[in-house]
Amino acid sequence: MAHNPVQYKTLGNLLGNMGHSDPQELGPRYFSELMAALKKCATRRTHTNVLQHLSGYLKRAISAEDKQEVQHVIGQYRHGIVPLVVPLTLLKHHFRQHPDPYIAQQVYLQPHPENLSLRNAI
Repeated sequence: MAHNPVQYKTLGNLLGNMGHSDPQELGPRYFSELMAALKKCATRRTHTNVLQHLSGYLKRAISAEDKQEVQHVIGQYRHGIVPLVVPLTLLKHHFRQHPDPYIAQQVYLQPHPENLSLRNAI
């Protein structure tokens, strides 16, 4: 989703219609489409979209003040005031307090070992 939101929808449709496709054909097609999506670099705008999407999973779980803080930090990221790691850390904190099974399966919040600090500059 952060790399190519349009392609993300296409991939979702492929999986959503999986029952109507031959798995031998679907697998290579999905992989090819996924690699095409990943060729496009994620931007501050597309990361912001993903952060907003993730925050939606907390809308019933956290207080209005916490929602406001999350939105403020996402806005700070969008405007280049803070790095991506700041809203990610806040979201991870809330998801630890209010686990969501779907979010727990996602790698966006923790794609690589923290000690590499790969997201501190984006």
